[in-house]
Parts: sequence; C-alpha cells; structure tokens
Amino acid sequence: MPPKKVAAIVTEYRRWSHADVILRNLLDGYPDGTKPNLELVSLYTDQVPKNDMSRELAKKHGFRLCDTIAEALTLGGKTLAVEGVLSIGEHGNYPDNEMGQKLYPRRRFFAEICTVFEQSRKSVPVFNDKHLAATWEDAQWMYHRAAKLMVPFLAGSSIPVTWRKPHLVLPKDCELVGAIQIGYGPLEGYGFHALEGLQCMVERRRGGESGVAAVTCHTGPSMWDCLDQHAWTAQVLDAALKRVPAHASSDIREATVKAKDAATFEIEYRDGLRAFVVMPNPWVYEGDGGAFVFSGLRKGQKEPEACQFYLQQPDPFAHFAELTKAIDALITTGHAPYPVERTLLTTGILDAAMNSRHRSGRRLETPHLKIAYQPSAWGPATGEIPPPRKK
Repeated sequence: MPPKKVAAIVTEYRRWSHADVILRNLLDGYPDGTKPNLELVSLYTDQVPKNDMSRELAKKHGFRLCDTIAEALTLGGKTLAVEGVLSIGEHGNYPDNEMGQKLYPRRRFFAEICTVFEQSRKSVPVFNDKHLAATWEDAQWMYHRAAKLMVPFLAGSSIPVTWRKPHLVLPKDCELVGAIQIGYGPLEGYGFHALEGLQCMVERRRGGESGVAAVTCHTGPSMWDCLDQHAWTAQVLDAALKRVPAHASSDIREATVKAKDAATFEIEYRDGLRAFVVMPNPWVYEGDGGAFVFSGLRKGQKEPEACQFYLQQPDPFAHFAELTKAIDALITTGHAPYPVERTLLTTGILDAAMNSRHRSGRRLETPHLKIAYQPSAWGPATGEIPPPRKK
C-alpha cells in the first residue's frame, strides 16, 4: 500500500519540539527502523525561530514549505490534496491568559483546516496534538465542527500509549474505590498529561465513562488536606509515590505547600468516583522516565495497583513513536484508534481546574462535562524500549 500523503500544521519546528519528536518518525522512521505508512508532503510553520529546523529538512526530504494552512492542504491547488493532517500546536512564543492557560492557536489551525474541507466538500483524518484547546469554549467548538464535517478526529497526549512500569491495564468494567495520578512540570501544560494518564485508566471502570460533575483546584496546605478527608487515599498515594523514579529528599508536604506551581486537582465523576491529580512541584523532578504515575484501588482488593508511565528523555523519545503509530492507524483506516471524547473530557477538566485556581480554589460544578464514551482496545506500548541514541 502506498504511503498516505499528509500535511503538518505546526507552531514551530525546532529540535525537541513536538513537531520534531512526532514528524521525525515520518521523515526518518521509528527508533526500531520501521516506518509509518505516512509521507509528509507539506508543512506550515506559524513561527520560525532562530533554531528552526524545517527549512533544512525540507531541502533534505523534499516536502513543500507553505505560507498558509490552505496551501499546505491543497499543495497550491484549489482543492484538498492530502489524505491526512497533523495539527501540532505546541511550543513557540504565545501569550498566557489571566487563568495561566497558554493560548496556542489550535482552534485557529483547526478552523482553517476545516475551511479547506468545506470548500473541497471532503474531509480527511486530523490529529490534534495534546488538549484540543486552552479553553472549553474553543475545545467544544472544535469537537462539534469535526462532527459536522464528519472528520475522523484524534487528539491527546503520548501518556496513554507509552510503556507502563509495571505493565498495568485495568480490567474492563472493574469497580474502582478511588484513584490518584501523580504529575510534574508546568501546571497547565503537564497537568494535561497527568489528566490523560488518569483518564485512560479510570475510563475502564464499570459502565465506561459518563463524565465529570465538579472540579476543584487545591493549592497550599489544601492540596494535601483534600486528600486527608478520604479513608482510601493514604494507601493509594503511598503506592503512587513508591513508583516515582526520582524525587527530592525533603518531605513532600513541606516542600510543596509554598511551591508556585504545585496543586491538586480534585475530580468528582458523575457516577460517584472521586479521583485526584497531584502536581507536587518541585518535589518531583523530571529525570529519565519522568514522574507520571497512576495508582488505583479496586473494590474488594486490599492493595492498590500502581504504574509509572515511562517517558524516554531525551532521544529517541520513543513514546512519541508510539503516539505516531496511533496517528498512522487514524489516517490509514479513517477511524480513531481511541475516542477523541477522552481528550475532550480531559480538556474540560483542565480548563475547570485552571478556572478554579483563578477563583481561589472554588469548587466548580461542570454540567457541560456530561461526556459519555466507552474505552477502546488500543492500549499502551509493549515490548522492549529502544535504547537511547548515541550522542
């Protein structure tokens, strides 16, 4: 089967940007030497920093550099000329709003992509990197626009598809008492990754996903006090912390209560499940493998189950190869390998958490997050992790 011709719409293309760690798999193949069935034929970059790589890569690989998104999708013609689109609105020089949300142009990218679809009277699969947009309003608009134009739509983080240490996939239709996800890094940008890690696990509970009733962002001493109010949280948190590969020697509570970017997201699901995302910056630090860790307690079990979502840092960033495999499946089959509703929901939770923090930790009811879906069979990476690249 000849490779599918795809366009990439990116904010910037520099070393180790998301454009680099995703598109390198199309240009040079996966770390194991295989290649996706995708050919990058065009690229639009919204910004061109001094350390831009795209111009040299275009000369090397022969893809078209475009001045507009429409040109990238039409290859300079009048109608759609590609079979898939990767929209990578991550990194670059963009402002924050008053809530601390980075205003990447993901909605604008998608709007211009959809304009070409509408004019061509044809849609092709689109992958949107990370959360759909900073704000719920933009995310909801994108979701409904995709549905109206019948766009096969995939979005999200590499966290759900990367290796888990140990390999943990909760049984479908299991009953959960509660769950905790540990994260690290910038509260919004990496808080999204933590939410995706949580959601890809808890969506497997009995009945599937039914949505979220309320979200609260706790900061200062409250980020721990909210956990202390529940009988199950102590052992679940302890099991999670034991899976963190690298952390400071100081006490976690003392080190985090005054940290600028530390917080706990409390998530009240519509079916009664309660979960927490704990971002104890800077007590947990990055290191090789990061510190995204899930821990959950199933009904009838004495001990929680926990795993680390392994991120390979730096090269070859093999977890992004696993994300590219999902993108390949989307564009090759015309069907998303896992539901975009997962990322619609995590986008909405994150937006509510950032708004709660802005409102001094107010509990926000979220009737708009009545988002129901069933998990798919697409799971995490298996097998050996490719070795680091030689410097």
